[in-house]
Amino acid sequence: MYSGGYMFSYYFNIGLIYFIIGFIVALIYFFVFKKKAIGRFWGALIVALVGSFLGGIIEYIAQPVIDYLSNLNNAVNVFPPLITAIILMWLFSKVSDKV
Repeated sequence: MYSGGYMFSYYFNIGLIYFIIGFIVALIYFFVFKKKAIGRFWGALIVALVGSFLGGIIEYIAQPVIDYLSNLNNAVNVFPPLITAIILMWLFSKVSDKV
């Protein structure tokens, strides 16, 4: 039995999800936040797509570390506090620059 169709649809679905994530990020960045980008929307879309696929590749390579950190001591997922702390520090730096 030829299973090439299954593998194609598996990787196609992954690529489609990465594309949708990149597209949504570009839409939000350019139209909601109204940020300027080189190449306007198309430039933002290309950068967001590259970032989305790069994030997927990094996740694939770093999967053992991610699995360990998402279940530290069988009790703690360190990603939500880490991401929240980074976002709050970024916001704090933006506010501090204006004062």
